[in-house]
Amino acid sequence: MGTFLLILGVALWAGAHFFKRLAPEKRAAMGESGKGVVAVALLISIVLMVIGYRMADPVWLWTPPFWMVHLNNLLLFVAFYLYAVSGLKTNLHRRIRHPQLSGFKAWAVGHLLVVGTLQGLILFGGLLAWAVVSVILINRANRDWTRPPEAPMWKEGAAIVGALFLMLVVGQIHGWLGPWPFGGAS
Repeated sequence: MGTFLLILGVALWAGAHFFKRLAPEKRAAMGESGKGVVAVALLISIVLMVIGYRMADPVWLWTPPFWMVHLNNLLLFVAFYLYAVSGLKTNLHRRIRHPQLSGFKAWAVGHLLVVGTLQGLILFGGLLAWAVVSVILINRANRDWTRPPEAPMWKEGAAIVGALFLMLVVGQIHGWLGPWPFGGAS
């Protein structure tokens, strides 16, 4: 039952995000209330993914070597940094069209490396597939991209510091709710 809920959650997450891209007329007809419907669907999808992942008996596909934890943490730092790049509109954002989705992909790949279960493959592989398809759909719908204006260099430093801070905070919360993400003992 847990794996089914997990699959349902990943599918609902993707469907709610793709709704605007795949059915733009229906989404536009919903007006502002459509945002609420999508937000509720996303919240339900997250709840389903968490409950499904926790309920499912792990089916081990591989045992990741210990050093993968460090590679995962590097990818997670990149993910947080790319989110900060997007929010601060740094100069790197002038080179990367979709920094948030790129960060999301780094997050998913990092987790795929260290979670060797079928449920991990469903969750992180499914979310990685969603992010890849999202970039493709967005680029097809909006072929032209206007690069953001040049940003002051302090924003790059702020993005690095912010990413490091967020990674440490989220890592601590991750350790309270699940496995300790930094290797060694918690």
